[in-house]
Amino acid sequence: MAAIYILWLRELKRYVRSRVQIVVSLGQPALYLLALGYGFSPVFKRAGAGNYLQFMAPGIVAMAVLFSSVFSGIAMLWDRQFGFLKETLVAPVPRLYIMIGRTLGGATVAMIQGALIVIICLIAGFRPRYWVAIPVGYVFVAMIAIVFAAFGTALGSVINDMQGFQLVMNFLVLPIFFLSGALYPLSNLPRALTYITHADPLAYGVDGLRGMLIGTWQFSFTLDMTILSLLAAAFLCAGAWLFSRIQL
Repeated sequence: MAAIYILWLRELKRYVRSRVQIVVSLGQPALYLLALGYGFSPVFKRAGAGNYLQFMAPGIVAMAVLFSSVFSGIAMLWDRQFGFLKETLVAPVPRLYIMIGRTLGGATVAMIQGALIVIICLIAGFRPRYWVAIPVGYVFVAMIAIVFAAFGTALGSVINDMQGFQLVMNFLVLPIFFLSGALYPLSNLPRALTYITHADPLAYGVDGLRGMLIGTWQFSFTLDMTILSLLAAAFLCAGAWLFSRIQL
């Protein structure tokens, strides 16, 4: 268990020391929030759907957590190139502990990113239904972070070069985000698109976070939490198996 704590702490220290990463990683979510939130708000309101900033703010928080957690897999590629991963793998601890430690470290960093975006949303004018909903809704932030940090670690275990990882991530992450309902309601979509959005893991995280913060549900608390829990277990098991097959 000490290995899990050490790797978790290492990922956290790496993030805290990178002040540039902290600032830059907030740019894209803030741009989406301000440009789209205020730009489309009159159209959204005219359509009778309420305040668009209120609607999309939970989705922007989920986006920040998604990108941060998935791209934590890049750290594994850096460690592989500079030899730190080899030193870790020869340590007398089960590789499952190493994988869990890295996943929890990436998830913690993503949760910090989410907290920073929540602050930006509040400054921009977002107001939750109840203030106590913010810490309660953070359960879904944690689930999103764990699911996609495990997903990123699994991909980092099978991809050896940085360019390939970035191409795969862009091919997967952007569709996952845009089909999650973070920027638009999932109701009244064409049937084919409805099936695709319901197969998107992030859709259940966005729905749970939005439901807790503003009281708007597409699915339900039980379904969202069940799907995310099953996905977290599945990705952790798949990531542990793939990580155990890494050759020194």
